[in-house]
Amino acid sequence: MDSDFGKQRELSDLQKQRALYQPELPPCLQGTTVRVEYGDGTTALDTADSHTISRYFPNTYGQPLAHFLRANAKVPDAQIISEHPAIRVGIVFSGRQSPGGHNVIWGIHNALKIHNPKNVLLGFVGGTDGLFAQKTLEVTDDILSTYKNQGGYDLLGRTRDQIRTTEQVNAALAACNALKLDGLVIIGGVTSNTDAAQLAETFAEAKCPTKVVGVPVTLNGDLKNQFVETDVGFDTICKVNSQLISNVCTDALSAEKYYYFIRLMGRKASHVALECTLQSHPNMVILGEEVVTSKLTLFDITKQICDAVQARADQDKYHGVVLLPEGLIESIPEVYALLQEIHGLHSQGVSMDNISSQLSPWASALFEFLPPFIKKQLLLLPESDDSAQLSQIETEKLLAHLVETEMNKRTKAGTYKGKKFNAICLFFGYQARGSLPSKFDCDYAYVLGHICYHILAAGLNGYMATATNLKSPVNKWKCGAAPFTAMMTVKRHSRGFGNLSIGKAAIHPATVDLKGKAYELLRQSAARFLMDDNYRNPGPLQFDSPGADAKAVSLSVEDQDYMGRIKQLQEYLDKVRTIVKPGCSQDVLKAALSAMASVTDILSVMSTPSNGQQTYL
Repeated sequence: MDSDFGKQRELSDLQKQRALYQPELPPCLQGTTVRVEYGDGTTALDTADSHTISRYFPNTYGQPLAHFLRANAKVPDAQIISEHPAIRVGIVFSGRQSPGGHNVIWGIHNALKIHNPKNVLLGFVGGTDGLFAQKTLEVTDDILSTYKNQGGYDLLGRTRDQIRTTEQVNAALAACNALKLDGLVIIGGVTSNTDAAQLAETFAEAKCPTKVVGVPVTLNGDLKNQFVETDVGFDTICKVNSQLISNVCTDALSAEKYYYFIRLMGRKASHVALECTLQSHPNMVILGEEVVTSKLTLFDITKQICDAVQARADQDKYHGVVLLPEGLIESIPEVYALLQEIHGLHSQGVSMDNISSQLSPWASALFEFLPPFIKKQLLLLPESDDSAQLSQIETEKLLAHLVETEMNKRTKAGTYKGKKFNAICLFFGYQARGSLPSKFDCDYAYVLGHICYHILAAGLNGYMATATNLKSPVNKWKCGAAPFTAMMTVKRHSRGFGNLSIGKAAIHPATVDLKGKAYELLRQSAARFLMDDNYRNPGPLQFDSPGADAKAVSLSVEDQDYMGRIKQLQEYLDKVRTIVKPGCSQDVLKAALSAMASVTDILSVMSTPSNGQQTYL
């Protein structure tokens, strides 16, 4: 089927119209001269992790931030790159398909040809397997013509999502050397970019001239940190799912007799569920982060939903919509522990038919309590990262089953006198992945593609392309690059049972911040959403209407632009150096010393290593 990759698509009228859309570029990416300013060397978010990360990444740890500047920027020490010798760049899809991925390819191809028409972009056919096998397709204007602003990953395809084993890393190194690549761009999420970091380190150690660059593209929205505000695809996924959820809400309100349990994408984090709730206003959402923080059991969650059903029945409402992230099942402490036992037995070679008989007594009791369909799904072989096959575990059906059982018990006991509880279960896991990307994702992906070229032109290795201030118009976005290692943490915990385990340095999924503004917005509205049927329908994806420029609520309400603030801090420090020089007055010197002493005392306390502090993922 390799011959199908890069094939001209047959486009609908809407697709043809979208293919004509030309994303805007921020001023710092316009023209043929690359202007880059370097900040200070980076460190780890948690200083306790610095030693571990630097030990595993000695060649790429501590590299500076890079800021790309507009033509009229007055920065004396900026590096000006006006000569652009021809280069060869490879690009590969390494994560699950996410709307906007094709525009990353378009963006880097456009930047390559603008700066030197002799530049070559090779796409690896079939994802990372194609990289290992050196299967390439030269990306051209003709090939791109029917993939611009289109969904899916079918231009190049994807297979497995890892470049991790020694054999795989060596195969990638051999491919880059054989193809004489100056750069390798890896498109993906947290796992893919962690692998990209290791690849960059290995290439540096091997003196390989290929520079490795990552692009944050994942529908889960969990590649978020101080440098990355959101991921390509998240905006589209949430908008498409929110319309589907809103349609279901309207259906529930019309029939007034069903509770809809809807499971959404979101493996380690519940960003999609949170954002869709803020956009569509269903009656309930259960976030994995809430479950972990409050240590809610399966019984607690069931009771919480049943109490909501009963409260609504008291107002003569027998319908509702409940959202769940697919990773919820792993957030429930007793179920997670059960899964760990099952996966441990899998690793020992125990067959699926014999696992239930070898579980510990408490795990066996829980396993036997669960309905047969869930038992079968929990026994599935784990994913490559040792997590459960979450897309195959029907958590929505499990909770609907448990709620129905409890409501029947309450009816028999006389504590519930309302109508019979009826549930319909849905999983929105694949419906949005191949969607036409939103205007935001088209712009964001295209801009990140251009940034990739700027990173390579600057000769940087082990960096991720970043754009910040994203809630503003494109012409105000700030473009740069941050080292992979500055985004890494070292986990010193398991899942909250007191068993500490030290993991390797990696870019870990960012969970929903329960102290953040987006979550606070949800908490403020939760009671109203539960009882008032305050359903909201944002409608289908819009490209030209007033809603075309709408951005994710969670992006718009948070106060971000970390990269901009780092640059602003540097400007203040430069001003201090300008003012406080030998020869300045005693008063100026004393004021500077007093202020700096106070600031350093405060920052020293705030940056103290978080020994023993646990983060649950």
